[in-house]
Amino acid sequence: MKNRSLVSITDYSKEDYLRIIGLAEEFEKNPVQNILQGKVIATLFFEPSTRTRLSFESAVNKLGGRVIGFSDASSSSVTKGETLKDTIKMVNNYCDLIVMRHPLEGAAGEGELLEGVGDGAHQPDERG
Repeated sequence: MKNRSLVSITDYSKEDYLRIIGLAEEFEKNPVQNILQGKVIATLFFEPSTRTRLSFESAVNKLGGRVIGFSDASSSSVTKGETLKDTIKMVNNYCDLIVMRHPLEGAAGEGELLEGVGDGAHQPDERG
């Protein structure tokens, strides 16, 4: 599973998800770890989502990583006409992983280092 994007629920097998659930159970026993030490995670929120953004940012901080990004699309170059694909390509140069929330269905499929957290009705975000 390492170095594979998770954009759609169909990106992984049942066995992969069972392994992820097992890892999550281990994290519940020791939730504060430094596995993201030295990593930069970009959060790109093209639509309002306070709980989702804060849950991801909090998790990154608890795991020792650093967060960059934006919570308001009006502060991105998309407002100047930059395409979503170009924005993702540019942000990829500054981070190890992108977490993105976008209102357009399928938008999360635009990047290589992308962890989708919701894009309209297509892939709603889920938090446990």
